[in-house]
Amino acid sequence: MAIRVTPKLFQRFNQITKALSSSPSSLPVLPLNFDEKPESFVVKPEAETGTGTFQRSSSSSSILDFEDTQKLFSTFSNTKLIRSVFNLNMASIDPVVDMGIWVMRSRLLEVPGFRQAILGSVKHSFYEQFVAGKDLKETSQTVEKIYGEGLRGMLNYGLEHAYDNQSCDQNYNTFLNTIESTKFFPPSSVSFVIVKISAICPMSLLERLSDLLRWEKQDPSFKLPWKQNSLPILSDSSPFYHTPEKPDPLTQQEEQDLQLAHERLTKLCQRCLELNVPLTVDAEDTKIQPGIDYLTYNSAIEYNKLGGKTPIVYGTLQAYLKDAKERMLLATEAAKKMGLPIGFKIVRGAYMSSESKLAASLGFESPIHNTIQDTHDCYNECASYMLDKIVDGSGAVVLATHNVESGKLAATKAKCLGIGKENDRLQFAQLYGMSEALSYGLKNAGFQVSKYLTFGPVEEVIPYLLRRAEENRGMLSSSCLDRQLMGMELKRRLKAGFGM
Repeated sequence: MAIRVTPKLFQRFNQITKALSSSPSSLPVLPLNFDEKPESFVVKPEAETGTGTFQRSSSSSSILDFEDTQKLFSTFSNTKLIRSVFNLNMASIDPVVDMGIWVMRSRLLEVPGFRQAILGSVKHSFYEQFVAGKDLKETSQTVEKIYGEGLRGMLNYGLEHAYDNQSCDQNYNTFLNTIESTKFFPPSSVSFVIVKISAICPMSLLERLSDLLRWEKQDPSFKLPWKQNSLPILSDSSPFYHTPEKPDPLTQQEEQDLQLAHERLTKLCQRCLELNVPLTVDAEDTKIQPGIDYLTYNSAIEYNKLGGKTPIVYGTLQAYLKDAKERMLLATEAAKKMGLPIGFKIVRGAYMSSESKLAASLGFESPIHNTIQDTHDCYNECASYMLDKIVDGSGAVVLATHNVESGKLAATKAKCLGIGKENDRLQFAQLYGMSEALSYGLKNAGFQVSKYLTFGPVEEVIPYLLRRAEENRGMLSSSCLDRQLMGMELKRRLKAGFGM
């Protein structure tokens, strides 16, 4: 429903945004000064240092147009703009995130009336901002809407961390239903279906697999009789402190459970192949990542040759890890020798706090890069490398980023390489409800852009989102560009409504 522009509304909106801008936070909250140019909040290209492979030029700063907010947010109603500004401001304030996490983990939710009140307030604020729907029916409406705006959807049911085969089977059925649902969506509107291996393979088994794979890397004479075809999983720079001593072999029951996990993932991949919808396996924490990569690469070897030049199975690289680039190089080179197209989703990472705490508790250096610039450099170098792989036909990449500078650099190189919207092997991606300016800016520049659409009932998805919020405070607080540009567009519309 549209909002009628009145002088009273104009005054009230300024009061709201002023209050939000002055909210206390341990993270800086951007003041909503609508007259200020957005360039001051866009990361500027740094001087050439020789550490990256992107060639920076003046064209990289102009390929994405954030000046024309009317064009950028042409599909946004006044209501959506105001709600987005409000929710993004609230999500950027540390005490708000802390309170939400505390409430959702407290026994207060066991009180019936209080539970309904809290879930109701969350549903009509953060849930509607960051979640695509409670089920596939609602999510399909979201997909149709963003597809009409020139974006695609990556379907992600917020499931993770199963602890027994019964839960794994239930989660498998949910993922399969998600894949099946794509038959009823507009053609090409769904770019990927997302799966978490920890939802279809018991966590204890993933930990055991990872321990055994780490030990095998350090001692090649250590044999794993259950191991099938795979690509290189670990590098010399990978963290090994999770496995301080030689692990016991898998028991017969564990080998049977591993076979069940293989079968679940294989069936999902087979259905994705039949429906021509790629499957992306999300990365998780380093304690279980080797096991995840093992299962992912095994499926990629089986299915990626069957999908033509575009892979069916994509893994995920977390560029904040010190070993990310080396592992990527090892895997891509091995895949190339096999004549296997390989696909990666490249992200910065979602487990920074827990990774660093675990390493410190064990007396080891964090597996995370020492500086944020090191992470940026690693991300940009991995992105540049995979763009080259698109050109030589051996790879595909989803560049999942909320960083404007990374988006500019990748878009500039892609343009120079002749990679455009018609090429399904390059996809940019951002979370639903976040980095709208970057998403629509990339779309307007002529690239395929997807939104990562988490969906599910509020009581199931909110704890998942709060865990992500706890680990991604920096990302939530960095939504300043969206807040600024949305504010400028609201002011432009208000002025237009008064004929000013």
